[in-house]
Amino acid sequence: MQEKLEEVNPVEWSDARSALLDWYRTHQRPLPWRESPNPYHTWLCEIIMQQTRIDQGIAYWQRFISTWPDVLSLAKSPLEEVLKAWQGLGYYSRARNLHKAAQILAFDRQGHFPETAEEWQKIPGVGPYTAAAIASICFQEPVPAVDGNVLRVISRFRDVREPIDRPSGRKSIEAFSRQWIHPTAPGIHNQAVMEIGATVCKPTSPRCSECPLSDQCLNVQPESGGTPSVPIKQGKTKVKQVNLHFHVVTNGTHVWMRQRPEAGIWGGLWEFPSEEVNALTSSPVLPHAAQAMQAPDTAIMWEEPFEHILSHRKMRCQFIVWHTTAAFAPSEGQWLAWKSAESKPRPRAIDRFWRRLEKSCSELARR
Repeated sequence: MQEKLEEVNPVEWSDARSALLDWYRTHQRPLPWRESPNPYHTWLCEIIMQQTRIDQGIAYWQRFISTWPDVLSLAKSPLEEVLKAWQGLGYYSRARNLHKAAQILAFDRQGHFPETAEEWQKIPGVGPYTAAAIASICFQEPVPAVDGNVLRVISRFRDVREPIDRPSGRKSIEAFSRQWIHPTAPGIHNQAVMEIGATVCKPTSPRCSECPLSDQCLNVQPESGGTPSVPIKQGKTKVKQVNLHFHVVTNGTHVWMRQRPEAGIWGGLWEFPSEEVNALTSSPVLPHAAQAMQAPDTAIMWEEPFEHILSHRKMRCQFIVWHTTAAFAPSEGQWLAWKSAESKPRPRAIDRFWRRLEKSCSELARR
């Protein structure tokens, strides 16, 4: 990569950078957090938008701003309410870190936000990219914010042939980005590169004719279309296959729920007790914590098994309904009215079936 840097005239960098900023001022999408950037709104945006589609993330960002208009109100809110508002976004460690960070910002720092990327990285849940994005957008610190979009744009722009998912490739791109970033408008610069990656320099069939960097780009594609051979990736993390039973113990009006530990998937969320099994079976065993339940009806396999995909897990899930008319006091979790259970934050794998499952269990109890 160093050879590539030496080949490029700094005047060309400056011309490309000017074209980049001019393009952004005309073509940027009208996103709500761009209207009047401030540290709280920008921080919320960057945390919510991790691993999230822009159309989905906007609704969540607006909900958070409406519910908690400042960092103090977010810090004072119970964690469970934050997890409930986060429901459906996945990666729930982000929500827990968001709440923890809000308390640090509001109470330990008396509402004063960090102004440098180095200081932002001391805040829970804030990594190098997020720290640089906030510091450059809100405090004009000239630090490059390098996310997936930026890795793709710069690897094509400078023809980086090292894998971008390995330190060698990433360091090459970061080195160029530090030299290239606009010294007095770093926030606009960072957003412009990300915007090109999101709207023009897409993973496949980039629209090179619309790109302000096309004159200097080393991977411009012909008008007929095509996808560059870069960025290069060494390989993806292997996806684990999992079979999961959800045990729905109910009397029709109440249901057994438990809170998952903070570590691991769905940390801190509430679920029907689940267990990994070698294979989904029509002869399940009642979980040990429910063994004291008197004479449950035969297990009912509710509807068909379904798939639920997480980043590194492909789950095949099955709801198993255990109906009881006797009193039930599980040795873990809680015996909750369905309405109370519904107020708990829960995984998307359960939430997507909640209404139909509750209705089925109520009808079963009336038979």
